[in-house]
Amino acid sequence: QVQLVESGGGLVQAGGSLRLSCAASGSTGIITRMAWYRQAPGKQRELVADISRGHSANYADSVKGRFNISRDNAKNTVYLQMNSLKPEDTAVYYCNTETIFRTAQWGQGTQVTVSS
Repeated sequence: QVQLVESGGGLVQAGGSLRLSCAASGSTGIITRMAWYRQAPGKQRELVADISRGHSANYADSVKGRFNISRDNAKNTVYLQMNSLKPEDTAVYYCNTETIFRTAQWGQGTQVTVSS
């Protein structure tokens, strides 16, 4: 079992920055992919960015050039640095991990609100 605890959300003005963190505990040795998703009110949950154990990253087109995902395998933590935030980035952000058994785990979510 893998447990995830997220932190770092909050309220920021447009153009500002936030850094999200997600710390994994439990059977962390079986984690492969780590990712951030988000869900805005009335919308489906969408992938923001993901990163492999070897640090290969992918981004949604809407955040390319503004967000950066990274991970510290020694600390079992994934980060999402969000710069040049826009009101449309407002959502609940969820951490997600996958294991070698192709099982997925979700964090509890952290609210990010960007004011115009």
